[in-house]
Amino acid sequence: MTNISTNPIALSTTVTGTGPGVVLAHGGTGSIESNFGSLIPLLAAGHTVTGSDYPADDTHLELDALADALVADAATERFTLIGFSLGTAVAVRAAVRHPDRVAGLVLAAGIAKADNRTRLALDIWAAFLGQDDRESFARFALHAAFSPAFTNGLPPEAVAATVAGIAGREPGGALAQLDLIRRVDTTADLARVAVPTLAVAATGDLLVDAANHRSLAEGIPGAEYAEVESGHVLMAERPEEWHRLVLDFLGRHGL
Repeated sequence: MTNISTNPIALSTTVTGTGPGVVLAHGGTGSIESNFGSLIPLLAAGHTVTGSDYPADDTHLELDALADALVADAATERFTLIGFSLGTAVAVRAAVRHPDRVAGLVLAAGIAKADNRTRLALDIWAAFLGQDDRESFARFALHAAFSPAFTNGLPPEAVAATVAGIAGREPGGALAQLDLIRRVDTTADLARVAVPTLAVAATGDLLVDAANHRSLAEGIPGAEYAEVESGHVLMAERPEEWHRLVLDFLGRHGL
């Protein structure tokens, strides 16, 4: 089931499966399909999964409003929020603003506040998109979002195909999402999170240094911490490991 939200921030939302609730929060310039496509069928086997794509235009975004919109579109009253990259900030803010709705958090390759290296990467991406230079955007994405071992292990034809695939995606809303990443700051929210939480670090992340991922676990009381040896897009490099971590966490906490 797919619907276009009537919230002030319009989301395109799909609901799959039955059972306890799971809500997905994707990363900047990404989508529910690109960030969670391989995980959704596994979750939907025993959960009601709500996946909401952020606005497809460059309407100004604020973290509170985006978090509220995801919660409003959730198909279940209570749910676990699984966030990736920018989605981790959305998830943390949602947990603090809606403690009656959020039952657990999984935070992958996330940030509480962008550091200098992340801001520099955002500047490069925004410059390419502002010039509508999608090929350069795609080349930088492949260079920065994956680990050196993964990228260097691709045959030349796969490198070309990956660049073409990224460049060919419609980047609707990307500039607004990059701007939001630059401004988010959930450092003061972390100590207020009071639900079971798993923070997953991508140890080879060149885009968002893994120290940012660790800081989420360090700042949230009682948070669990796990590492995946991959670049930023851990679900592409280590899908089976990522799936196992999520499903194990949900199972152990009855979520």
